[in-house]
Amino acid sequence: MKISDVRDGMNKVSIEGKIKSITEPRTVNTKYNKSVRVAECIIEDDSGSITCTLWEEQIDKVKEGDKIAIENGYVTSFKGEKRLNIGKYGRLIVNS
Repeated sequence: MKISDVRDGMNKVSIEGKIKSITEPRTVNTKYNKSVRVAECIIEDDSGSITCTLWEEQIDKVKEGDKIAIENGYVTSFKGEKRLNIGKYGRLIVNS
């Protein structure tokens, strides 16, 4: 699937792309009172780009310029912007 084809609310999304940029990780508190690291990356392919949220160990797996695949992700909208989420059942694969 191409990034330009993803729509808010889609499930079972699988895409391949390149990491254009990654934010510095920050620590957030979950609703379960647990501190976790989170970062955002921009993934792009020849059709466009999308923001993807990375959690904990996912952050350490990737760097700018890596070619990645995300399998079984889902799409949400936050502040009017589409976001790709890997989630509990999704998978991040680094192809570099």
